[in-house]
Amino acid sequence: MTGYLADLPADLLARATRIRLAAFDVDGTLTDGRLHYAEDGRETKVFHVHDGLGLKRLQANGIEVAIVTARISHAVTLRAEELGIAHVYQGQGDKRTCLGDLLDALHLQPEQAAFVGDDLPDLPPMGLAGLAVATANAHPWVVERAHWQTSRRGGEGAAREVSDLLLLAQGKADAERERWR
Repeated sequence: MTGYLADLPADLLARATRIRLAAFDVDGTLTDGRLHYAEDGRETKVFHVHDGLGLKRLQANGIEVAIVTARISHAVTLRAEELGIAHVYQGQGDKRTCLGDLLDALHLQPEQAAFVGDDLPDLPPMGLAGLAVATANAHPWVVERAHWQTSRRGGEGAAREVSDLLLLAQGKADAERERWR
């Protein structure tokens, strides 16, 4: 393959082949990390449509999707409902334990999980996951611990890039491309 997602390391592809659960942080990962407050104090968030389609395509191809975030936001609840994401964990001070509990509930091993994050609270679940991914805008310490870093920033297509990587590694990218012809 040339161009998009070309020349990926064999060990990265091997890790991505095993993934049955892709878990994502929100702020800085599914969003650009900025917090927006309306005059009445309501928090709003901006999500990228490309990321949403990528998450839906993962689910359509048998990969569970989860959201694991320390913050609580009604906007996250609405976006998860819109995308059909059943595994939504907000207010998680211990994201590693949350991911571990989810793996147990789904009868999966850590090497079958990917965790995508951008900042220090994401390091513990990244350490548990078989595939740790940092967004392009991730803190340098997160990048050091990641198996792979996206070329796109959080909220600007990073989740879609992860989705495309997983589908490519699992031999489903060509069928996805044909589906949309």
